Amino acid sequence: MSETAKKSSGFLPAVKEFFRKLLVSLKRKPQTIPLLMLAITFVYYSLNLTQISNTTAKIQGAGMGLCGFATMLFSILSLVCFMNAFPHRKKVNIPMLVLMFAMLALIIFCDYYYMGRITAALTRPENPIAISANTLYIAKAYNMLNDHVIMLIVSVVLVALLPIYSKLLKKIKTSIEVAGNADMGEIDISGED
Repeated sequence: MSETAKKSSGFLPAVKEFFRKLLVSLKRKPQTIPLLMLAITFVYYSLNLTQISNTTAKIQGAGMGLCGFATMLFSILSLVCFMNAFPHRKKVNIPMLVLMFAMLALIIFCDYYYMGRITAALTRPENPIAISANTLYIAKAYNMLNDHVIMLIVSVVLVALLPIYSKLLKKIKTSIEVAGNADMGEIDISGED
């Protein structure tokens, strides 16, 4: 057997086993799916924070800095609330879940308010800000906030639908057929000779 045949015959079962183990872990902890989405949403906003800061400094609209600060703060706190809402091997902590939804709603409000301030600065009758090569970060910040809101809504939907798809995940068969299990009834475990 050639080396490439040995590698390919071992690669597919390894990939299959990886996905089986991934499904087993998701069956045990289905809350990992919305947690990952919340974490990705937070990282996406954090990596684009420079555009938000530059836009705030350029426009200097009322409450823009506070909205950026509140979005960062409540993003971190909503992750903490999510982790406390789903403790390991315990029932869901409802107050933490409600608090997390309230924080996510506040983040969405802050994003829309910030986008409104950008729109107001670009369309005001006196001294409107024009998007040019030097102020392209304003358009990027607006688009990023729009994406951020969509990601937050997807996160909220994933948390809300958690009871439904956790039941669906549990229906997926992930057990392995082990050779020799069929003869388990023939084994004498009574200890009598």
